Amino acid sequence: MVTDRNQGTGMPRIGVLALQGDVEAHAWALREAGAEPVPVRLPAHLDGLAGLVIPGGESTTLLKLAARDGLLDPLRRFAGTRPVFGTCAGCILLARRVRHPEQDSLGVLDATVERNAYGRQNDSAILETPTALPGGPLEAVYIRAPRIAGIGPGVEVLAERDGDPVLVRQGRILAATFHPELSSDRRVHRLFRDMAAAGTGAERAA
Repeated sequence: MVTDRNQGTGMPRIGVLALQGDVEAHAWALREAGAEPVPVRLPAHLDGLAGLVIPGGESTTLLKLAARDGLLDPLRRFAGTRPVFGTCAGCILLARRVRHPEQDSLGVLDATVERNAYGRQNDSAILETPTALPGGPLEAVYIRAPRIAGIGPGVEVLAERDGDPVLVRQGRILAATFHPELSSDRRVHRLFRDMAAAGTGAERAA
């Protein structure tokens, strides 16, 4: 489970935005990947974190809850200096451009993301997804998944579905349209653990 701010573990302390979505599944995945999960509900909870995960859920609801709790500007500032990983709705929140319909976002990932691009809940799927990560295809769980419709030149594609990016990285920003926390494969969370531990790519992200 997500714990409060345990110190001295030797593991990077990675926040999980705990407003909506499967927070506990991300916490479990982070622990298995070798990180210490920390719940983030208020701006002060961001202090001292090596990175932050923004889980899935409903992107407009996440925006409203973050605005209610005074988190939007602190999240933007955090994403400007620290690694952030967004899954599904979290991917939407990171994108600079959101379509179907348009909405606000944190605007830190040079990508265009379309909401609910693969249909409704009953159109969800578990697929083997080709990836550039070592170890062969990823098991990817798609639930009302968005689609990354376009990316900028500084964005690296790490996995695809039918030619569309589903896992991308831009410096310190990592985003997935699927739910890696719902799979037993921890490669994506290990990648983010390493990014958070090293502060990788902060100087390269746009």
